[in-house]
Amino acid sequence: MSAAKVYVVYYSTYGHVAKLAHAMVRGARRVRNVDVKLYRVQETLSDDILKLMKAPPADKSVPAIDPMELADADGILLGVPTRFGMVPAQTKALMDATGRLWVNNTLRDKLIGTFYSTNSQHGGQESTILSMLPYVVHLGMQFVPLGYAHPALNEGKEIVGGSPYGAGTVAAAEGERPSQTELDVAESQGEHFAQQTLIRMLGRQAFEQQQQQQQQQQQQQQ
Repeated sequence: MSAAKVYVVYYSTYGHVAKLAHAMVRGARRVRNVDVKLYRVQETLSDDILKLMKAPPADKSVPAIDPMELADADGILLGVPTRFGMVPAQTKALMDATGRLWVNNTLRDKLIGTFYSTNSQHGGQESTILSMLPYVVHLGMQFVPLGYAHPALNEGKEIVGGSPYGAGTVAAAEGERPSQTELDVAESQGEHFAQQTLIRMLGRQAFEQQQQQQQQQQQQQQ
């Protein structure tokens, strides 16, 4: 049986989304017959600007994804930091570069999930994902929400990033997060998303096999 392919793709300026992405990978790799790969979104800011922002260097051990590589995935988990309650320019540049895939319906019916980071509790986590949904719709992809699958999202014991749209973190001024709870939620989402991607792939294979058998039967009856 061939493995389902899950790509975890993230953009991270200060490392918060990167930590969530690694948690996603850990969770997704719990599922057998799923090949999980980690990618980062290409930076568009110059090194001089990043130094002024006091941003740490990007993890070059994680390859930057080419937009055309998205075609090889069965499911994509996309991680973004929030910029004024919207998707950052770097991630937007990646999605804007999928025109060839859009023309050919290459990403149609592929699964996609999201995760994110904001600096404050009310920094626009859900609005950021809503600003991404037009890409999902126009590309014909199928959005897989987290829902309330993890109990931490339905409790009020501590400040926790994330929502039914996906896992997240409230980075805080000192940048000490994500918290362990937020990482646990991300791992849970990664595992669930990998399961759904595998189930969809197996279902598609079974459907195609059934269609072939029906065609063979029709040919034999003629």
